[in-house]
Amino acid sequence: MRQFLIAASLILAFSCSGLAQQNTDAPASKEDIETYFQVAHSREMMSKVVDAMSKPMHQLVQQQCEKDRDKLPADCQERLTKMVDDMWKLMPWDEMLQAMVPAYQKHFTKGDIQALVIFYGSPTGQKVLREMPAIAGEAMESMMPILRKRMDEVTQHIQQQAAEWAKAHGSEKTPPVTRN
Repeated sequence: MRQFLIAASLILAFSCSGLAQQNTDAPASKEDIETYFQVAHSREMMSKVVDAMSKPMHQLVQQQCEKDRDKLPADCQERLTKMVDDMWKLMPWDEMLQAMVPAYQKHFTKGDIQALVIFYGSPTGQKVLREMPAIAGEAMESMMPILRKRMDEVTQHIQQQAAEWAKAHGSEKTPPVTRN
């Protein structure tokens, strides 16, 4: 009887330890992803990235208003800057984070998320999180002239194409192309 109790105790102990171990290949749960979002300061990160991107966006608004100053009201820059800033302030960030959960669950296992939580919880991971908004802002600022040039090229191409289509269909009048 004593041997039976020892064997049963060992089997029970091994069974419980097996249950206690997490299957790191299992899909990440919503709670796993939310823990990752917390450790990665995802909400704050989104806000900082927007703040960092605001400077180049404000410069773009200024350039556009200066370029078309004869067609726009005198307070164009102030109005558009306020419009852009208000747009960012009204973004439903928490709702957007929740909408991202299924994508994270699709691409990351429980083990992946655990590794990310460990990394972003480390001093290096925290530094990455602190520096990323500034990096994104500087990168955006560097890309703006390239983006602006490309947008001008695309606008010109669209206008040319519209003129050709209008000419081909017997109409000299081309629809106006608005710029974003």
